[in-house]
Amino acid sequence: MDGIGRPVEEGKEYEVIIDAKGAKGDGIAHIEGFVIFVPNAEVGEKVKIKITAVKRTFAVGEKV
Repeated sequence: MDGIGRPVEEGKEYEVIIDAKGAKGDGIAHIEGFVIFVPNAEVGEKVKIKITAVKRTFAVGEKV
């Protein structure tokens, strides 16, 4: 953790399982309960992602 309660860091890679679908169609994964939006990912998919943005309540990652 970075001390602010975010378990991910911009630029780092993580392996996640997409467990939900967002309102705009993005896949949603969670790391330690923290929400990560992953465009072009489907529910149930296990993907390696790279974090492209970290916000206060969520992060955005892209498939690598």
